[in-house]
Amino acid sequence: MPPLAIPELSIIVPLYNEEESVAPLVNAVRDALEGEPSWELVLVDDGSRDSTAQVAGALAAADPRVVLLQLARNYGQTQAMQAGFDRANGCIVVSMDGDLQNDPRDIPLLVAKLEEGFDLVAGYRMRRQDKIVTRKIPSWVANRMIIWLTGVRIRDNGCSLKAYRRDLLDELHLYSDMHRFLPALAAATANARIAEVPVRHHARRFGVSKYGLSRVAKLLADLLTIKMITSFRERPLAMFGLGALLSGLSAAAFLSGWLWSFVDRGGSLHGSPTNDYVFSGSALLCIALAVFLTMLGLIAEEALQKVRTEEQLERFGARERLG
Repeated sequence: MPPLAIPELSIIVPLYNEEESVAPLVNAVRDALEGEPSWELVLVDDGSRDSTAQVAGALAAADPRVVLLQLARNYGQTQAMQAGFDRANGCIVVSMDGDLQNDPRDIPLLVAKLEEGFDLVAGYRMRRQDKIVTRKIPSWVANRMIIWLTGVRIRDNGCSLKAYRRDLLDELHLYSDMHRFLPALAAATANARIAEVPVRHHARRFGVSKYGLSRVAKLLADLLTIKMITSFRERPLAMFGLGALLSGLSAAAFLSGWLWSFVDRGGSLHGSPTNDYVFSGSALLCIALAVFLTMLGLIAEEALQKVRTEEQLERFGARERLG
């Protein structure tokens, strides 16, 4: 885009089978941002199977501030958000859902809070209009687990209505379902300053929810990944060393069982082929795993040190260029 056409604010909205919601959403964003100097609305069609792309394309053709980004297939909300972040041109980026449950009137509130000096502002839904068993209770449990594992106290990680600074998004790369853990990821990898503001939440007007209890297993796997990033990103040897220690203790337990199998109640020594092979073989496998994990930790530490050195050289080169 030409320099004068670059917007100050970008709104990213992933869409999947939301043909009835697109037009009301675009109108609501226009009304909410009336009077704002420059903005763009990036609609990311995540491989919809209905007429979402056609409706969004017509709206984009009628308003140059509306942009349609079509993905080749359904990749998921996280990947759709990452595609929108990559396409956004604004120095401030706001993400929100496309089902009309988030209220665009809260966008100026998030932006105003961001301009107080924060890098990320997360909305938390007041009087949430969702089903209790399938949405509210799992969300409450997940939020408590995220706080417990990461130490980042965000009340509503599942709320997509968030505002970011462009330079923060440039340091993040999303995959799997990581859009739910953006505050924790930003705090761990970029030391981001994070704030929360209450936002409105509406009942779904059209279509059906794309989320349910089936995503619990994937959520737990992503929680493990986030824990690894937040706790061991700067000290990978500690993580692999912990695994090596547990494996070593298991090897010691198997060796103890192997030796105990040679002693009968009368104190005489005897053994059996089963005990000989099972206990000794398991102990050797655990010892090999402990050595392997230790080597992985050393390699990770060496790779991390190399990255740190390259970053220091880049900063040194930048200071030289500046003067």
